[in-house]
Amino acid sequence: MTQQGVRWTADQVLALAPDAASREAGGRLGTAGPWSQVGSDDEGAVWGRCTGRGSEPYRTVVDVADGAGTGAGYKCGCPSAKSPCKHVLGLLLLWTGGERAVPRAEAPDWAKRWITGRRERGEGKAAGPVGPAATSGDPEAARRRAERRAARITAGATELEQRLADLLRGGLAGAEQTGYTVWEETAARMVDAQAPGLASRVRELGSIPASGPGWPVRLLEECALLHLLDQGWLRRERLPDALAATVRSRVGLPASADGPPTRDRWLVLAQYDTADARLTTRRIWLYGAESGRTALLLSYGAAGRAPELTLPVGLALEAEVSAYPGTSRQRAALGRRFAPPEPARIRPRGVTTSQAAARYGEALRDDPWLDSVPVTLERVVPVPDGDRWQLADAEGDTALPLARSAGNQPGLWRLVALAGGAPVTVFGECGHRGFVPLTAWPSGPGQAVPLC
Repeated sequence: MTQQGVRWTADQVLALAPDAASREAGGRLGTAGPWSQVGSDDEGAVWGRCTGRGSEPYRTVVDVADGAGTGAGYKCGCPSAKSPCKHVLGLLLLWTGGERAVPRAEAPDWAKRWITGRRERGEGKAAGPVGPAATSGDPEAARRRAERRAARITAGATELEQRLADLLRGGLAGAEQTGYTVWEETAARMVDAQAPGLASRVRELGSIPASGPGWPVRLLEECALLHLLDQGWLRRERLPDALAATVRSRVGLPASADGPPTRDRWLVLAQYDTADARLTTRRIWLYGAESGRTALLLSYGAAGRAPELTLPVGLALEAEVSAYPGTSRQRAALGRRFAPPEPARIRPRGVTTSQAAARYGEALRDDPWLDSVPVTLERVVPVPDGDRWQLADAEGDTALPLARSAGNQPGLWRLVALAGGAPVTVFGECGHRGFVPLTAWPSGPGQAVPLC
């Protein structure tokens, strides 16, 4: 039988069994097992519930497609330590019988949640391969998948709009009493809708009521931005191409670097990691010595694991980068490298604090959901301002406040020590929460000093 470009036979399925006993048990389950709620989709997923003697039904789901780039994978609720278990083998054997045995159907919530998570977040890596990899080069099938996902996101955005309307109708004060659970449930619905970008913003909403004084203002601001993103998605056909690409990216749709390669001598401005329960993200900022362009490289690793791409701050490499679609086109993919990284004496061109604030304001016109922009401040001095710090122009009367997240970091004290009251050059991210310093250079000759 053929599914999504993969030909499965009973012999191939049984060959996956770790021992003869598993082959025998899987064969029994695949021919006359007590299966219910069995079904499959067009993308290579099959699911079902198997009821054993005196036990609760075991939920089993197998994804033979390679849509997540991880090979095929599976999940079963049984306590068996064998990999794969007899229920996985039995379900696959049942599936080889064609649509009579396993009809096309809409996946139940428990199966859909795992399939979506695996394909969108790569959670199938731990399961390992269970058979031939399934890849499809059929453009028509890819178009149908894209249409189905767009329909799910539209349904999720519509539901989220109703949730925001209910919140505002009941008053923001009620958000403090409802707690985080309601928002986490809403975020889970957005994950089911295959809109991870919306899910991330919903989780941020849930944390705002516990963020301290002034939280109602911040909650209203974030609700407005989320409403704007929902409306942007629902009306994406009417948007300019660049803005529509930005909306798709903010919602969480994957994209590929489609810009023409730019060859330059790229200075590594900063590198730092952020992590959550599922993913470690590494952000690397580059500066083109000839183009004057600033580019962002993103690299990912599983939770608790460092991403593979590493570029030490202060080095420069001759390479090509290609921009991703969007209005700012800051994110880029690293292409061909022409020489290994080596120490560099070049520095990025700097601006004043007022010019940095204006640059962020201009960027917001094109991307209202932008948290910050990369900026190099020239000839600034770190000075205290009450319980916070700011970077003041050495030759003017303007300053940028540092973000509260940078207030107690070791990098702040390295910056203060490097300056010693004298002007320095500082690269960082300038946004509505303030300026986050990432790298600094002394006023005279000297190497870059990482601050993160």
